[in-house]
Amino acid sequence: MKKSALFALTALAPLVLATQAGAQDLAAAAVSVEELVVTGEIVFRNRTEEAAPVLSYDLEYFQRFEPLTAGDAMKRVPSVSFLSDVLESDGARLRGLDPGYTQILINGERAPGAGVDRSFFVDRIPAELIERIEVVRSASANRSGDAVAGALNIVLRDALTINGGYLRAGAIRLNDGKYKGTFGGVWGGEVGPGRLLVGASVQGRRNPKEKFSARYDEPGGELDNTEIQTDVRDGTDYSVNADYTVDVVGGQLDLSGLFVRTDRLQAERSTEYAGGVEQPSAIQTLNVNDLDILTDNYAFSGRWKGAAFGGESTLKLGYAAIDDDQFEFEDETTYDDDDLAYPEDDVFESKRTQSNIKDAELSASFQHKIALGAGPALTFGVQYIGKDRETKIFESEAEVEIDDAPAPRPALPGDYSDYEAIAGGLNKIEETRIDPFVMLSGDAGALKWEAGLRYETTDVKITDETADDADQRISENDYRILLPSAHLRYALTEADRVSVSVARTVRRPNFNYLSPALLEGEFGDNDFLGNPNLKPETAWGIDVGFEHRIGRRGVFGVNAFYRKVSDLQELVNTGDVSDEAEGNYEDAYEEAIDDGATPAQAAEIASEELTSFVLTAQNVGDGKVYGVEFDLSTPLDFIGFENTGVFLNYSWLDSDITDAFSGRRFNDQAKYVLNAGFIQDLPQWGAAFGATYRKQGGAYGRMIGEEVTTTYGADLEVFVEKRLGEKFVVRLTGSNLLNGKKRETFNKFNTIDDQISRDFDEYELEREEAGPVFQLVARMTF
Repeated sequence: MKKSALFALTALAPLVLATQAGAQDLAAAAVSVEELVVTGEIVFRNRTEEAAPVLSYDLEYFQRFEPLTAGDAMKRVPSVSFLSDVLESDGARLRGLDPGYTQILINGERAPGAGVDRSFFVDRIPAELIERIEVVRSASANRSGDAVAGALNIVLRDALTINGGYLRAGAIRLNDGKYKGTFGGVWGGEVGPGRLLVGASVQGRRNPKEKFSARYDEPGGELDNTEIQTDVRDGTDYSVNADYTVDVVGGQLDLSGLFVRTDRLQAERSTEYAGGVEQPSAIQTLNVNDLDILTDNYAFSGRWKGAAFGGESTLKLGYAAIDDDQFEFEDETTYDDDDLAYPEDDVFESKRTQSNIKDAELSASFQHKIALGAGPALTFGVQYIGKDRETKIFESEAEVEIDDAPAPRPALPGDYSDYEAIAGGLNKIEETRIDPFVMLSGDAGALKWEAGLRYETTDVKITDETADDADQRISENDYRILLPSAHLRYALTEADRVSVSVARTVRRPNFNYLSPALLEGEFGDNDFLGNPNLKPETAWGIDVGFEHRIGRRGVFGVNAFYRKVSDLQELVNTGDVSDEAEGNYEDAYEEAIDDGATPAQAAEIASEELTSFVLTAQNVGDGKVYGVEFDLSTPLDFIGFENTGVFLNYSWLDSDITDAFSGRRFNDQAKYVLNAGFIQDLPQWGAAFGATYRKQGGAYGRMIGEEVTTTYGADLEVFVEKRLGEKFVVRLTGSNLLNGKKRETFNKFNTIDDQISRDFDEYELEREEAGPVFQLVARMTF
């Protein structure tokens, strides 16, 4: 697939026949780099002119707080929450919903990720590459419909963004006293008949955290054990990007490429103590767990846009992929409970896991827009996406029993078994989509509107070499979905406008729900068997918004949204007993026979062991998601403080769904997201300072075997900036100044009946904390 994409892009090269006049037009579109880097001016949320509801935030909106990644930047926009560890911003959850409900786009194109829920980790994109972030609240016919919650479009800088270059260098100090460096540079200018932008960055990453867990038999019950853990994530991110834009045969050709590498080591060390007595004689287990990650994301694209066939045509070719390579080892020593002094060992267990996930998409699209006389414009086209996703996960184990002294101590780690694929760990998913669409749009004075239809066709082939039944190792599925959409925006006055949007969207099945492999003990004692025939969820949604312009640059907005989600993908009981229950049944039956029971009596006695089952995923039930979103971004010049800017957004989020137990919200949906901050510019001193405060509401998730309640502490960030002339700026930022905390409560159960009757297997309280992070960064333009 990669060769096909490169061939397609190479085939476009001979079209580069631009004139010098065209190059001058492109140069005029670029902005001086000093205006972007050494701004001296507060930047606010953009007021877009599209009919569809889109919020747009330029990089300058975030840059003074020096975010490291796109995820760090997204924390400041409305309705984006995360369920990550402290100091992490990976799986963006628009409107609080699972990342699989949020479509992540890069330059308007889909980005494949390693997550089984089809999500893309936004912390893989360095903030230095971003031109702006768009929050697309409702879908349109010319975009993929995988956006139940909406879409987050990361628009990267292109050749028309800047004229000139800049260098960035800095250091980050972590709470554990360690330092990491950050370096980068961007240059844009004329090269040949067109314009070129190139950029590169090397960014140190480190996240030291401390965790504590207390485990009980049940809420209010006896303390079983405590666990003290350190968790350090240390690595480096590398990125290179380039974009070349040139006038070609009556239009504009844009060629772009992006490469991002994440090289990271996650090191966890934990000790469990019996009864919460934190001393050597009470140690139950020692655990060492390292995860070495090497992830490459890359994308290449070519786009030509110009006059053709009496209108305007756009042709795109693209190739995007992720190659995620991981090696994990976990060594655990379990100490016996014979009251002998430490370190009288019991069992040493070790596991090695090698995993590789490659997910690649080849895309092509054609779009044509033509005016229908003096009336509306007609846009039609077709989009193709071919996905190949290959998963390889292998494990090797070793176990050594250690006798108490004076027996000789055996050599550790002992002999490892051969690497074998885990259940579901050797599969390939091939997905082909051909999506035609048609759309009408127009405006009449104060009214601007858009309406369209998109017909998404999907053919899926799943090959799983680990499926128990050889006949099920290859399965195929297909589905067709019609997605209407309509958007209307009406200007009440020059300052006020209202908008209404209606759209149908889709969420395709999680990859792990599709694999026909049997996963033993996946949910408590229950097994899980994937369903290759699973259909996607669909949702009808409506957004109603009001926006008011404040002065020349400020804006206030409020938006109410509602989603009706059908064919939810939920876990259900197949009625078949799990492998563990079947084994327990056979043992109990034989024991009853040995005790003199008749076969009928033995079967009745053994039936009490049939308490866990085989679960699967099916399309069952409906759900609804709703909320209200407020955002304010304005200078205070209307009250005489023209150098003061304030920012505030608050999203109230709610939902309702019924599962096998009772009603609940959508899993792990935050109850609210709040951001508030200010920037004070001091032009007479060439300086500025500001602060931003963020708080995310609690979340609750329930699945068979486990229930989790998650809360986060508040986050405070500040910056101080000094501009030195027109080409140099220095910023000192502090983040996580309130020592961010994450608290989780786990209710754990072995069987469905146990969960219904509240017969706990374990009740756990866990907290995680990280300290402040300080960053000193200097930027110089040239």
